[in-house]
Amino acid sequence: MATEKLAKKRVASWVVTDDFWARVEPLVPVRERPADKGYARKAGGGRKPKPARLVFEAVVYVLRTGCQWKALPKERFGSASAIHKRFLEWERAGVFEAIWAAGLAEYAQMEGIAWRWQSIDGAMFKAPLAQEQVGPNPTDRGKKSEQASPAGRRPWRPLVVRRNRSEPA
Repeated sequence: MATEKLAKKRVASWVVTDDFWARVEPLVPVRERPADKGYARKAGGGRKPKPARLVFEAVVYVLRTGCQWKALPKERFGSASAIHKRFLEWERAGVFEAIWAAGLAEYAQMEGIAWRWQSIDGAMFKAPLAQEQVGPNPTDRGKKSEQASPAGRRPWRPLVVRRNRSEPA
């Protein structure tokens, strides 16, 4: 009985829960129709914009699964290009940076971030003695400059160094 309750509470990693959406929704900009812009259609014409929660869930789906935008399940999210267009709008508006900052602040409040002790892992430059230890790059095997000349013959060179094509040969 207890395992059934746990199984029901567990959701797919790309599903946006109500609790998560409640924290994200204030950071998402509301789409407004500019009053100074002239439109060919009357107000309210055309397709309604996708709900912000559906768009955010699609973005989370892409981030969690690693799929391409065009591979979004159309039956769940609709047009992938419409989702991507809203993603770009939100990116320009700084939504994802605001979500990151809010998450960082929330974590700092819950756990506390040890700002005095931080480490970065990564190599930003080549190791000074690496070339001597490793040897030549194996991808450079096919370079012409390193090829030996054919046995008993001179290396190939063009007969004419430079020819003016406007003059007869």
